Amino acid sequence: MKHSNFLMWFLIYAFCMMAVGWYVTRHQKTGEDFILGGRKLPMLLTLGSTVGTMVGTGSSIGAVSFGYANGWAGMLYGIGGATGILLTAWLFGPLRNLRFMTMSEEVCYYTGGSRIVKNVVALLIFLASIGWLGAHILGGGLYLAWAADIDINTAKIIIAVGFIFYVGIGGYKAVSWIDTLQSIVLFLGFIMLAVMSVSYVGGWDVVVANTDPKAFTLFGIDKLGMLPAISLSIVIGIGVLATPSYRQRIYSAASQKAVRQSFVITGLLYMGFSFLPAIIGMATHVMNPGLDNPSFAFLYATNALPYVLAMIVLIAGMSANLSSGSSDAIAGVSIILRDLYTMVTGKMPPPEKAINLSRIFLLCVIFLALMFALTSNDIIGYITKMISTIMSGMCITVLLGKFWLRFNWQGCIAALLGGSLTSLSVIMTPEWSKALGNPVIPALAASLVAAVVVTLITPKNKLSREEVLKIITDERENTSATPVTTPLAAPARR
Repeated sequence: MKHSNFLMWFLIYAFCMMAVGWYVTRHQKTGEDFILGGRKLPMLLTLGSTVGTMVGTGSSIGAVSFGYANGWAGMLYGIGGATGILLTAWLFGPLRNLRFMTMSEEVCYYTGGSRIVKNVVALLIFLASIGWLGAHILGGGLYLAWAADIDINTAKIIIAVGFIFYVGIGGYKAVSWIDTLQSIVLFLGFIMLAVMSVSYVGGWDVVVANTDPKAFTLFGIDKLGMLPAISLSIVIGIGVLATPSYRQRIYSAASQKAVRQSFVITGLLYMGFSFLPAIIGMATHVMNPGLDNPSFAFLYATNALPYVLAMIVLIAGMSANLSSGSSDAIAGVSIILRDLYTMVTGKMPPPEKAINLSRIFLLCVIFLALMFALTSNDIIGYITKMISTIMSGMCITVLLGKFWLRFNWQGCIAALLGGSLTSLSVIMTPEWSKALGNPVIPALAASLVAAVVVTLITPKNKLSREEVLKIITDERENTSATPVTTPLAAPARR
């Protein structure tokens, strides 16, 4: 269903959301207000923001297209995401009490205060944030190209410009309010679309009769294959465990309790939600089994709805892409403001300049993400390759760092290199890629082995975690001129 006036209605909706964002953040004064909401976000806002991000590009376009092609395999995106957010709540919720600002601070804390690690991780998570934002620009572009019947690259550019206004007006607190409102609309829209798309094709019996029996097995394993199915769930779970935007919610929440409650509720909701994209995908396959691009399955399914309801669902789906991407845009800005700026100047920017600098950095982040988005039109392929290459080593790093005090900066570098190089090797070998589905399993295994071996054969960290935390905090708050020290140059512990 293509609507000539879709763009007009969406712009009106987006303007209303931006007005809400401006109103709730009109009194913010510092960079911490802009990128962390003043570290005071209550449980309900953290919940709404997290739901808005998870039920976004991957779920609407990616998971539905996967359900279109592989039946119940469309559930795997939701299963992996729910598992990832529940593990994040359990394992990393307590990080709220350490008042980190970015993941590079967290990893630096795990590895003895290494400036090498801090800078490398800053660059890596910056690329991850750019990659995720690129996925959301890609998803939004697919929506807009379909709904407004315009060229897809033009649509991507329009979405990128939209992010500039969407995020730039109010920062993270505004994003959280907007995400919360939109997540309610999107959840209701998905339920309505699932029910009405099945009804449109003649009922559930018709869907069953016209779906490949292999796609109707548990999680579509007979259609997709056991190893690719496991790989997809794992890669989506890692995309939550090691992605900067979810850490942003931990760092910005009012308390550890608020983080854990919001993440657990999100995980349970998302687990139940995982059925819906698969159902919509299979119903759409019955409507039209010959779509040129399965990524359009969610959008095509709106043919099952009356005009007004279809418009609401399309707008909710488009806004979900903006909700998902806005958190990654903020994460990218926070990395520039906290890590890259400090890397160059040796100190944090002055508080009175931080908000204006954040908006300038936002332009840079969105431009780079747009360049990523212009290279692909396949959501699931884009996401799985990006996570496997950039995030596998990061996942091993944060897990080892959390539980293994012996873990050091050399082991961290080995983990990051092992994961990335292994992933690239699989991607460049078509036979391996076909058998595995994506490179995440060998990338995780290589990263873990490299990290453990290198850590055991290199010296222990010289600074305690308490000492490292004080150095990081002093640097962030500009209360000390002492930079984060590389362990090789640090004083020996007594």
